[in-house]
Amino acid sequence: MTVHLSTPQGLMQPTPYHHVAVATGSRHVHVAGQIARTADGEQVAPGDLAGQVAQALRNTHTGLVGAGAGFGDVVRLTFYVTDWAPERIGDFMAGVQAVADELGLPTPMPPASLIGVDHLFEPDVLVEVEATAVTD
Repeated sequence: MTVHLSTPQGLMQPTPYHHVAVATGSRHVHVAGQIARTADGEQVAPGDLAGQVAQALRNTHTGLVGAGAGFGDVVRLTFYVTDWAPERIGDFMAGVQAVADELGLPTPMPPASLIGVDHLFEPDVLVEVEATAVTD
């Protein structure tokens, strides 16, 4: 499987993610929204956006690996962040950078959307991450 990430001329540059992913392969892997909880349900980094982003990405990685994929196969990431405001980007990116090497997260990231939401399904959840990957 091959994923080619790019940011064509005419699209905003630089960004921490690529705008386009072209994938060849036959298996689509969809990882449901992952949050900052351990396998036994314990909350990680309460109240800490950077810490929750890092753990949610770790959980996303676990889901990808369980399906025979990794971040190198990801063609789309979606981040849902509660009470989003532009001044929170530093904390958000700190969480991404904290685990980028550990998880093999490409830099820039695959195409990604960050969607600000009022709240998620429980009050202590600050971020949820979804991933789509393509493999052979």
